Amino acid sequence: MGTAVFFGDELARYGFGGSHPFGTDRIYAFWSRLQAEKISNIVVEQPEIATEEAVLSFHDRDYVELVKMASKRCESVPLDRGDTPSFRGIFEATLYVVGSTLAALDMVMKGADRIGRKVENAFVPIAGLHHARRDSAGGFCVFNDVGIAVIQARKKYGIKRIAYVDIDAHHGDGVFYEFVGDPLLFFADIHEDGRYLYPGTGSADETGLGEAAGTKMNIPLLPEAGDKEFFDVFSKVETFIDSSKPELIFLNCGADSLAGDPITDLRYSAQAHAHAAKALRRIAEKHCAGRLIAVGGGGYNRTNIGSAWTEVVRVLAA
Repeated sequence: MGTAVFFGDELARYGFGGSHPFGTDRIYAFWSRLQAEKISNIVVEQPEIATEEAVLSFHDRDYVELVKMASKRCESVPLDRGDTPSFRGIFEATLYVVGSTLAALDMVMKGADRIGRKVENAFVPIAGLHHARRDSAGGFCVFNDVGIAVIQARKKYGIKRIAYVDIDAHHGDGVFYEFVGDPLLFFADIHEDGRYLYPGTGSADETGLGEAAGTKMNIPLLPEAGDKEFFDVFSKVETFIDSSKPELIFLNCGADSLAGDPITDLRYSAQAHAHAAKALRRIAEKHCAGRLIAVGGGGYNRTNIGSAWTEVVRVLAA
């Protein structure tokens, strides 16, 4: 069984110009490193574009129309409070992010890609836009591809119990708050403490609401936390996700939690990402026929992007 890895210029279109940290070169930093490593068992997949109908399963129509309008205009239109600008073509660029995550979902559910090559798990580098909310952008994220994929997994495949693990330095607020009352979305997020970093959320006492109480786990770490602290707390995540007996697992493996990222303060090495991927792959093989989708998330040091994401792919393809 192979690992589907999505790569193509269509995914590179999702990025912001000038000196913005989320540039269009991020995918190429990863691809260059991956190619150098010569990892076998990889099935390279072209990006796919999502339908507007799929996006509307999660996002409000008024917000989607705002993105479409901004996408057609030459000047930048802020899509949130200012850190997520628009650009001409941003609507279509974001549809490729969503579509590629949904294509990864189809492949891991079917156990094969569109031409019949066997696939067990998948990695989508420009994806995991975990700050986007139903009615707004946030933190460089326009449409929430994983949020959409959760809904589509249930609608299309009847999947109920879904696990989402996030090791990006930033709290995945767009996933957490949109599913905070969902008792079958098991959420675990290790992130830099919100007192020091955007979006300022994800305290340890946020564990789900109503019948979903106890189905969410937030683990904030202090600035400068490194591999030791990560490994210590990830054992709790592993136990939590294993006990949830998921039918499908998502991993947001943002590389901005590695030492040297220009906008965060955590100090992991790429071995943290390898460790998380290895643990979650074991759980996926135990409970859900290996169905694991990893998404790139954040990361603004290009060397870190290459090393962290390549380690994830190495583990998934082993």
